[in-house]
Amino acid sequence: MADIRTVAIIGCGSIGASWAALLLAQGLTVRAFDINPAAQPFLVRLVTDALPVLDRLGLLANRSATAADIVFTTSLAHALGPDVDFVQENGPETLAAKHELFAAVTALLRPDAILATSSSGLTCTSIQRGARIAHPERCVVGHPFNPPHLIPLVEVVGGALTSADVVARTMAFYARVGKKPVRVHKEVVGHIANRLQAALFREVLHLLQHDVASVADIDTAMSFGPGLRWGVMGPSTLFHLGGGEAGIQHMADHLLGPLMTWYAAQDPVVDDALKRKWVDGTLHAVDGRGYRELASQRDEELVRLLNVRQQWDGFAEEEKKKKEEEEKKNKSL
Repeated sequence: MADIRTVAIIGCGSIGASWAALLLAQGLTVRAFDINPAAQPFLVRLVTDALPVLDRLGLLANRSATAADIVFTTSLAHALGPDVDFVQENGPETLAAKHELFAAVTALLRPDAILATSSSGLTCTSIQRGARIAHPERCVVGHPFNPPHLIPLVEVVGGALTSADVVARTMAFYARVGKKPVRVHKEVVGHIANRLQAALFREVLHLLQHDVASVADIDTAMSFGPGLRWGVMGPSTLFHLGGGEAGIQHMADHLLGPLMTWYAAQDPVVDDALKRKWVDGTLHAVDGRGYRELASQRDEELVRLLNVRQQWDGFAEEEKKKKEEEEKKNKSL
């Protein structure tokens, strides 16, 4: 919303730094807090690398922005001045850590400022009820997908004490800065996308434990198979297409039953041997490539895909308007 101008980022790992890059690019004033001063150079590197990428996506509203514009501090009080309108928290993924951090942040934050957590799986209610939070009604989950400056998805989940106005303002704010917010209407551990991802990883570990395929081949099967399609459309829409002219009804009648048997009957046993097998297989698959090299490949391919999708969405919107105008014209005849 127009009233959100200054944002504080709490925690400057890969998620927090990525959020900082997007919000800075969108012309907001950004403050960044981390208890570890060594987080600052990582923040600067990531933001510096991200800004040109955001420019290619049309998300660089502030063309003069540089990483130096972000005020980095190891003082929580300094990060949370009275002008802060919105906080994106990216601390450790444990309830104890969230309780402590939320209590500290809300004690310093203006009463009407929103506090959103990037928590991957914790529910908002579990955080609200376990901490001494000032004004818990302004707390909400705003879970991004990594890296937040590129992946549009953000899942917005209110807790039992969250006000409807805060949820609405959060949804509007994320949409304003270029995100694709999805409202999660009922709290579940892991929200939406991580539950889907967890189901997939259950099968990955099962296949690996039973020597069905290597890590590299499983990754190839996903990235050149369903993963390639999922970058364009969701699974239900794709199954609708898979049913041909008969569509989703045909798939429901003829494939849904067998599909519900194509997964492991029991959970994989995640012991030290399986962890080692997964880690070693993944390191073998990346073949010595480091973080920045892999991230660069990921980001480059994501940018190309996102630009294609953006072009298609624009074309589809134009065609929709033409169709509506044609229908109005025909009705008036």
